[in-house]
Amino acid sequence: MSATKTQLIDGKEIAKNIRDKCRLMVQEIRNQQKDFKPGFAVVQVGNREDSNVYIRHKLKAAEEIGIDARLVRLDSSTTEPQLIQQIEQLNNDPAIHGIIVQLPFDSVQTIDANRIANTVSPDKDIDGLSDLNAGLLSHGNLDKCFVPCTPNGCIELIRATGTQIEGARAVVVGRSKIVGTPMFELLKHYNATVTICHSKTRNIQDIIKDADIVVACLGKPKFIPGSWIKANAVVIDCGITPVQGENGKTKLYGDVDLDSCQGVASWITPVPGGVGPMTVALLMQNTITAAQRYLETYSSTEWKSMTYLPLTLETPVPSDLNIAKKQVPKDIKQLANEIHIHNSELELYGTKKAKVKLNVLERLKNAPNGKYVVVSGITPTPLGEGKSTTTIGLCQALGAHLNKNVIGCLRQPSQGPTFGIKGGAAGGGYSQVIPMEEFNLHLTGDIHAITAANNLLAAQIDARMFHENTQTDQQLFNRLVPTIDGKRTFSAIQRKRLDKLKIHKTDPATLTEEEIKAFVRLDIDPTTITWQRVIDTNDRFLRKITIGQSPTEKNFTRETNFDITVASEIMAVLALTTSLGDLRERLGRMVVAASRDGVPITADDLGVGGALAVLMRDAIKPTLMQTLEGTPVLVHAGPFANIAHGNSSILADQIGLKLVGPDGYIVTEAGFGFDIGCEKFMDIKCRYSGLVPNCVVIVATMRALKLHGGGPKVEAGSPIPPEYAQENLPLLERGTQNLVKQIENARYFGVPAVIAINRFKTDTQAEIDLVKRIAIENGAFDAVMADHWAKGGSGATDLARAVEQACLQKPDFKFLYDLQLPIEEKIRIIARKIYGADDIKLSEMAEKRIQLFTKQGFNDLPICMAKTHLSLSHDPSLKGCPKGFILPIRDIRASIGAGFLYPLVGEMSTIPGLPTRPCFYDIDIDPITEEIYGLF
Repeated sequence: MSATKTQLIDGKEIAKNIRDKCRLMVQEIRNQQKDFKPGFAVVQVGNREDSNVYIRHKLKAAEEIGIDARLVRLDSSTTEPQLIQQIEQLNNDPAIHGIIVQLPFDSVQTIDANRIANTVSPDKDIDGLSDLNAGLLSHGNLDKCFVPCTPNGCIELIRATGTQIEGARAVVVGRSKIVGTPMFELLKHYNATVTICHSKTRNIQDIIKDADIVVACLGKPKFIPGSWIKANAVVIDCGITPVQGENGKTKLYGDVDLDSCQGVASWITPVPGGVGPMTVALLMQNTITAAQRYLETYSSTEWKSMTYLPLTLETPVPSDLNIAKKQVPKDIKQLANEIHIHNSELELYGTKKAKVKLNVLERLKNAPNGKYVVVSGITPTPLGEGKSTTTIGLCQALGAHLNKNVIGCLRQPSQGPTFGIKGGAAGGGYSQVIPMEEFNLHLTGDIHAITAANNLLAAQIDARMFHENTQTDQQLFNRLVPTIDGKRTFSAIQRKRLDKLKIHKTDPATLTEEEIKAFVRLDIDPTTITWQRVIDTNDRFLRKITIGQSPTEKNFTRETNFDITVASEIMAVLALTTSLGDLRERLGRMVVAASRDGVPITADDLGVGGALAVLMRDAIKPTLMQTLEGTPVLVHAGPFANIAHGNSSILADQIGLKLVGPDGYIVTEAGFGFDIGCEKFMDIKCRYSGLVPNCVVIVATMRALKLHGGGPKVEAGSPIPPEYAQENLPLLERGTQNLVKQIENARYFGVPAVIAINRFKTDTQAEIDLVKRIAIENGAFDAVMADHWAKGGSGATDLARAVEQACLQKPDFKFLYDLQLPIEEKIRIIARKIYGADDIKLSEMAEKRIQLFTKQGFNDLPICMAKTHLSLSHDPSLKGCPKGFILPIRDIRASIGAGFLYPLVGEMSTIPGLPTRPCFYDIDIDPITEEIYGLF
């Protein structure tokens, strides 16, 4: 019988082919995602030379293929907690898709390798060593796990011989977690009949002799002689042990005696040059797989894993709180994963809400934006017309019923109205944000942070005036720039003050007396102070107060007042900022008063700009929540809609537009009617964001339209007159003049308008048909009845389809006015075009303000009109579409940090009062279950 011809399996050549395929895969990924590159990190403890050799091979292969590879080498004194901390950082690094922990550790400390393997995030465990990956492999879920590279390489080598694995008898010699055990599972998965041998196995040579395939991974040189091998068997030798010869030279040996296998085995791997190169090649392949899974999971594409929450609709519709309590929200981590937010981009606040970090924008900076939809309304009644409810219902319809990527962007409600008379702002009926109690109360504390920041600045204004009034220039200088360890230095914020004064000196000792005086004396004119203290409570008795009555203040008293927190300029700054750096600059340049010489005094002049940014560090991150049907909502900011722009944040919109992808939708809301909230959305928010809306939804109700047609007065807390529950087409038709005007206002900006008729149960079909006809005849893109309050998303699917069609139109977006126009002219354009006024009338004070702001260089800021939301005019009693009136401008204020001027049209209350019977009469908590009831 002739001897078998034994052929060597060329692992180098096979590995080269795999690396070539990997290179093409990386190129394909880069063609689709130009700024994306697969990447892995090798974590090494100590400096073992054999480990260094392996690492160099991995880094070289990565470079050739086009993979970013990072070596993180830690000192041999590294402790287990320090190593875990380093791995957690890599787990949270979106640029790293695979993590390799180099074994063995070269450490003077005891480190549990198994614990470290399980610290690596399973989706980055490209070595496949974690318990989760091992379990998935054991259960045959190869498409969900990472197959360890050496065993996977062995399979590829066996296949390269043409040997059929299915039905073959296979023996794995060795049961290590890295090679032996996963090799056993792989062969079993490919339908071989497998035996695993180890140090306790009896008659091991007889078992090996019966095998068609032998995989040796013991780490014992020449342990298996050729006499143990079955004729024509395939032998894969994973062993690689250095042995020093008599000549002092080191040679590498495998677990199989290669020489004695010649003429017995049909195929055998050499050592080196067999399995080793395959391990590196398959590691590169696993890295690319990890990167592809990352792209599928976190890129702005279809949300394939998105789940929605079913609604159980009841008739009559229960209270908002009862509806909300019956729906169990998804875990917020699940929702974040569904919309492709990375764990490193999330800060959990319990299980139902989380902050979204701004680093998500860096990851998605080159991703295309989705469609941008803003929800506004006609001039509302004091009861509101359901813009928030419509926004949420539209999101539920687009997401849960039309399967579109959609995120709602809502303002955070103030606690003042929540406990006062208005109630919450979580929507209503079957279109709500949940948990509604958390949404309407503290949420994640952003409003509290604004309160703290605002009042810190207010305290510093009075403190600075006090100290300037009681100290000499030198005393002030000594305290502002103290000597520490024999040296004086200016802080960074003080250097900004010096730059403003054009004092280009860095050594405090070199300042002249005149320079010291200019530096330390802000010389605030108390009559010019515009910065007030704030509180997030409706409290009419804080509208005017006297401060400084304690004897310690030495009779430095002055009259001032409180505003409600959402009226703070810091809230407006938060809503208009685009980054933490931008927030810091805006906070620093907020003007709080003027000096006696008329010089604007800023927060940075007072030295407090940096501290304000620190207090706002977490508030700048939007909060992720969900609707009743499980669609995502970003809640962020809530500026007063009268004296500020009344819109949620630019940051929430930017993040949402990236997450939904080019075929998805962002639905955001502008406060009050189009003439107030949406004009400011277009002319202020869009200027600073650079975003252009695709569609505006204008919400209307029969109740409000009848009011504009001459219906009886509607007041919060009072019964609604019966006229609003009865069909009255003439009254309704007269009231549509307000809707027609708001459609005209939308057309000024070149954005298609869809009219959403927010249905009440008393609305008749004839009324609905009338409003639809008049809206479309007067330029609306479409007009749709929506029943989302009673039916959730299913009641707004027609509205959602209309919005889809409107977003297919190419908007001809344009601003209402040019920023370079004089302040007076910009005000006049808004008054004439948006409100329908004949002209404006400036008071003497307003004229002085225009002169001052022009002199101070604030002329080119946009205009944020502060007027009643209950009428297109300045008079809340004038309903419909008033004509022939002159708009009075009694004063003009400046929000320099936010970046706008706000003319005052009539009296604006900046802190509401409590009514006779506030909402809190019905609010309580069960002390046993901690369940809240009576909220709304």
